Amino acid sequence: MLLLSKNVYFLSLFAPEHLMLIAFVVLLLFGGKKIPELMRGMGKGIREFNDAKDSVKKEIESGIAEKEKPASTTTTSTTQP
Repeated sequence: MLLLSKNVYFLSLFAPEHLMLIAFVVLLLFGGKKIPELMRGMGKGIREFNDAKDSVKKEIESGIAEKEKPASTTTTSTTQP
């Protein structure tokens, strides 16, 4: 229950007026021409992060699946002539 109250408090820190002020400051700092370039760079960074996260997740899952395979399926049986 305490966690919920912290989340509500955190969300109350960013009122619409605060977000508008932040957007105005970003516009002043970077200008209208640089903002699309900045957003593209952020999108590319987020995309690369998600791709890396997915590849690590797949690698871990494949390692777990490989470890869980029974030993009898990994060994080959030899027949005597």
